[in-house]
Amino acid sequence: MKLSILTDLILKGDSLEDKLIEFKEVQFDSFEAYIPRLPARKSSIKFSQKQLRFPRGHFSEDNKKAIALHSFANHELLAIEMMATALRYFPHNTEDQKKAKYGIIHSLKDEQKHLKLYIERLNELGYEFGDFPLNGFFWQMMEKLTTFEKYFSVMSLTFEAANLDFAHHFEKVFRQVEDFKTADILKEVYNDEISHVALGANFLSRWKEDKTLWQYYVDSLPFPITPARSKGKIFDRPSRIAARLPENFINNVEKYQDDFKVTNRKEWKN
Repeated sequence: MKLSILTDLILKGDSLEDKLIEFKEVQFDSFEAYIPRLPARKSSIKFSQKQLRFPRGHFSEDNKKAIALHSFANHELLAIEMMATALRYFPHNTEDQKKAKYGIIHSLKDEQKHLKLYIERLNELGYEFGDFPLNGFFWQMMEKLTTFEKYFSVMSLTFEAANLDFAHHFEKVFRQVEDFKTADILKEVYNDEISHVALGANFLSRWKEDKTLWQYYVDSLPFPITPARSKGKIFDRPSRIAARLPENFINNVEKYQDDFKVTNRKEWKN
């Protein structure tokens, strides 16, 4: 499939079937680069201004499970759309750029797999994707990701790095309530995210020149994103080691603090 056709289907198609289009090989072709104001979505899965509180517990209840799964699925769909935008916007004039895009393509296929798994589990619980409000914060960052460096810093080393923590934490939570199907999905997501984080670290390490990876990463983050967003409720060091992040980088992330409210919630420090 030509890259232009794939990215147009994902970004201009409004159904989940469009976002989950199956493909094997991708051919690089010439096309107009663009970052859409919004990815096309039919009314039932459009971004909403409504806020839905993520459950703090009671994950043995189907409603609480569904809200959590819906949130996880939303992040996967956002990742698919953001990765498709990166593929559509960034050039592939050099071998290095092509290699970076091949890595993004592989990650996009993983995100499609994750979204399918979450939606299937939602359906088993009697819910549909779109039954709850869908947050579009991650997408708001897309217009700022105008270089490979910014993209990998935000997507790989921030959003996906945080998902290492979230997936690992919630896998344990769902195993505790004996929801092994959901726990197994989260375990699969966790394992895949390690390779996604490694992808970003690999290319940033190749491009950083005389800077440390940490400094290059921080310098590449667009406002208001900070390294605080690269952490979750817990800090999972083993996955970051598996992603081959340097020890000093991992230490800097772990000790980093600012006023980002998510990683400073009181109930998360118990």
